[in-house]
Amino acid sequence: MTQKTFKEAYGTLQQHAQALRDQQEPNIDDLLSIVTESVAAYKVCQSRIDAVEKALEKALSSARRDDSDRDTAEGP
Repeated sequence: MTQKTFKEAYGTLQQHAQALRDQQEPNIDDLLSIVTESVAAYKVCQSRIDAVEKALEKALSSARRDDSDRDTAEGP
């Protein structure tokens, strides 16, 4: 299963976490697929978070430059 969106990947992580919490006894047969899918979902989520952080940093940096430019142009 390949997730394309953060929401899908996050949902997979939530489902797997809940399934593991609800188990009375560990189901070793399903564990490998759960871990594999969870790692893939985690990577999707992490890449989306990283992309958002970079976009925010860029936007905030640009806003700071604009404010600095405006303060310099206005003078003392």
